[in-house]
Order: sequence, then C-alpha cells, then structure tokens
Amino acid sequence: MSPSYEFKLAIAPSEIHAYYALRRSIFVEEQGLFSGSDVDELDAIAYPIIATASAGLGDVFGIVRIYEPEPRLWYGGRLGVHAGFRRTGHIGKGLIYKAVTTANTWGCERFLATVQLQNVRFFQRHHWNSLEELTICGLPHHLMQADLDYYPAGVQPRPALPLATLPTATWDAS
Repeated sequence: MSPSYEFKLAIAPSEIHAYYALRRSIFVEEQGLFSGSDVDELDAIAYPIIATASAGLGDVFGIVRIYEPEPRLWYGGRLGVHAGFRRTGHIGKGLIYKAVTTANTWGCERFLATVQLQNVRFFQRHHWNSLEELTICGLPHHLMQADLDYYPAGVQPRPALPLATLPTATWDAS
C-alpha cells in the first residue's frame, strides 16, 4: 500500500517550527547554500506550505514557500524534500501543485521560481518553462515560469500574514 500525502499551508506553531527546521536541514546543513540560517526578508511576506502524511503522523517531510512581491506576480522558493522521501517524486510534484494552485486561487497572473540546475527537467515535466539561466549562491539556476492553465484555482481563502513568528535566527540585510 502506497503512503498518502497531504499538502497544506503551515499554520499551527508546530507546523511552522517543523517547516523552518527542514529548511535549515536542507539548505544550510546539507547543501551549504547559507551559513547559519536561510531565513531572509521574504519570509515576512511568504506563505509556508508543507507535505505531511495524511495519516496524521505529524512529520513534515516537504516544504516550499510562496510570496507575492507585487500584485498578481507570485514566486515559489525554498522547495525541499527530506532526503528519505526524494526518490518517489510525488512529494516535489505535490508541493509544486499546491504552491501554484494556491497562488492561482489568490489572483496569480504569473508564477515564477528560481530552480537549481539539477531540478530543471523535473519542473519542465510539470508544465514549467525556463526563461533564463542565473547564478545564485554560486550555483547554476534557471528562472522558470509555471503554465497556469495546468494549475487550476481552488477555493482556499487567503489567510492574513504573519501566519507565525519567524524563527529566532533572522536575516541579515547587509
């Protein structure tokens, strides 16, 4: 029997804590993209999305954030999946789908993400197009755009921000 997953906005304090813990584990400890913390100024306007087991086990094993820096323009970022869940592909696909459909529900007209080079084909298989190549944190990335026709709007109301307090490690604007 294959596991069942739930993709949702992280709202409860325990979900927010697990969201930031997994981000730190992936982007700071594993990939070494950031030193100390990957929290930045965008977290103040971002909606965190998590993947959990729908059996209610409480473990968070996938994360992504979405944010709207200007009206109707949305970005996804910090997409990550716990190492033990990466091989199936279902978690990443579900997180992407939840991120884009949520933004589409809230009035998105354009959804972009900067994607690490090794993940570009994965995104292309899920109805994304590469717009340009970039270098971020010294690594090759692509700026990619989602095909919004593939990601229908839903009905989830947009909660007010902040959903929860940022972790104690804050971003450095210098």
